[in-house]
Amino acid sequence: MNTNPIPDIIIGRLPIYLRALRYMQETGQQTTNSQELGERIGISAAQIRKDLSQFGEFGKQGTGYRISFLVDKLREILNIEKVWEVAVVGAGDMGHALARYQGFANRGFHITMVFDNDPAKIGEQIGDLTVLDASNIVKTVRNAGIKIAMLTVPAAAAQAVANLLIEAGVKAILNYAPISLSVTPGVRLQYLDPSIGLQRMTYYLE
Repeated sequence: MNTNPIPDIIIGRLPIYLRALRYMQETGQQTTNSQELGERIGISAAQIRKDLSQFGEFGKQGTGYRISFLVDKLREILNIEKVWEVAVVGAGDMGHALARYQGFANRGFHITMVFDNDPAKIGEQIGDLTVLDASNIVKTVRNAGIKIAMLTVPAAAAQAVANLLIEAGVKAILNYAPISLSVTPGVRLQYLDPSIGLQRMTYYLE
């Protein structure tokens, strides 16, 4: 196993491998190889083998990978053997969609809180969740021990909210707001802006 820091670009590919492997697992498939996995997700077999080799030996030449074993190892590497509680800040359309999305549950995440600062939204029910007052976000998130948050607030409010989440002890923020944020060392920040994905695709369109 590589003892050097793993490049983030490799870490970013591991959930893609895991998603494909889980699909194979759900269809009853028991083994695969880097060639088949690569064809499913559009990544070369050599790259897959190189990425996985950073963490040890998970397959045998000529026989490939046992899917259940590789799924378990990737879940261990990604630290999603446990279920992580997540807070969503912003109860607009995106916040509603995230709070209602059922796909997080079997991937290691559980949204347990939704916040907003709009009095008309505070107290609103989103599924089993009640929208909480964002003015109490630091105390509420800290007391719950939540380490992961999703930001779906307007760009103008995103940095201030991120600062409050960091004060509350959050160590990982997934930002949907179309703005770059500054965070303190030790806090992981990821961006998810659908418009950027669309713009990347339109480059290839006539």
